[in-house]
Amino acid sequence: MDDHRKTSLEQITALFDSQQLAVLSTQKNDQPYASLVAFAASEDLEQILFLTPNTTRKYEHLTINPKVAILVNNSRNQAEDIYNAISVTGTGTASVVEKSDPRNFLGVFLKKHPHLKGFSSAPTTALVCVTMNRYFMVNQFQNVVELGMMP
Repeated sequence: MDDHRKTSLEQITALFDSQQLAVLSTQKNDQPYASLVAFAASEDLEQILFLTPNTTRKYEHLTINPKVAILVNNSRNQAEDIYNAISVTGTGTASVVEKSDPRNFLGVFLKKHPHLKGFSSAPTTALVCVTMNRYFMVNQFQNVVELGMMP
């Protein structure tokens, strides 16, 4: 792995570790829809995980069209965010996974969000795994780095 890619992946990991929430973008009938979700990423950044009730609009959308985008940023609603904030958009394919999945995705999620353990055990709560294809990281206003995640 080259140094630039390694540094970029380290910056994304640091951002994901520092943020609790992400914006999930889904779509249905060519109409986009954005939702705020509590998220966790796998250590290798190849998966992003979140929980949602199976009665929500986002759940319906991602089961119809599993291609999604996820935005994470560290802006603080300050003017200097234009130059100092980092935003990462990830694109990938969502799927509902069993909470007992041997890859322990639920454990990864609950390690970051232990306060959601009760929510995770509700029978109507689904664990969603987004297999990431690509990340787009923007920092220093217009510096864009694109990273593919698929071999």
